[in-house]
Amino acid sequence: MLLATGRAQTDEVKLTATLKEFHQAMVKKNTVSLNQQTDKVLSYGHSNGWVETKNDFLKNLETRYLDYHSYVEDSLQVWINGNMASARFKADIDVTMNGTRATYHLKVLEVWVKKGKRWVLFARQAVKY
Repeated sequence: MLLATGRAQTDEVKLTATLKEFHQAMVKKNTVSLNQQTDKVLSYGHSNGWVETKNDFLKNLETRYLDYHSYVEDSLQVWINGNMASARFKADIDVTMNGTRATYHLKVLEVWVKKGKRWVLFARQAVKY
């Protein structure tokens, strides 16, 4: 029983670090890292109802259609069930979209899948608060 608890805590710590690294890679425009950290069928939902595929997500960062300036998580909660996990948090995101800069205060749900020893983002949805 202790081993399972220790493993779950380790996975939670690793996923939390991965999640934060992922958001900072968006700010740093590190599309190589983001490509490795996202599932091939990524569904990236924004608070306005817009949904990006993995290709859209990476292209919009590369072309700076979306230009993230900062991404700060708060009240992060992570739940792991086998090789699936969900993370809920509040986020303050400073981003320029198509030349218009704004700061969004969002509640975010991310679904992560463990592939081998790595966690990859499978889906994300945000709503304004």
